Amino acid sequence: MLPISRIHHIAIICSDYTVSKQFYTEILGLSIVQEVFRAERNSYKLDLSVNGLYQIELFSFPNPPQRPSRPEAAGLRHLAFMVSDVAHTRDLLVAKGLECEAIRIDPTTDKPFFFTADPDNLPIEFYEE
Repeated sequence: MLPISRIHHIAIICSDYTVSKQFYTEILGLSIVQEVFRAERNSYKLDLSVNGLYQIELFSFPNPPQRPSRPEAAGLRHLAFMVSDVAHTRDLLVAKGLECEAIRIDPTTDKPFFFTADPDNLPIEFYEE
């Protein structure tokens, strides 16, 4: 077995860096660890921390191709964040202008969850601890 201890980071390529940076930092509240402009690639790389534990790398590239998200396309299905109160989290996101699905209950765990999407339509799930 491989000695994997945890997920190090998740990389996301966005189509509009300014909009996605605002979404992940101001709406979701992730903290900026480091922002680098890579001139040779005409690309930004924004390192984000989630509660100081995990890192999301947000990349910009000129004219990235669209990746289908729905219907269930092969590849990354969604990004999920654990929260202490799903209903409160949903209320906060709706107040910030996001469209959120209704809260559902996971039939396996009996835990509430819901989905919204980032600016590139990547599904984002919020799951109650």
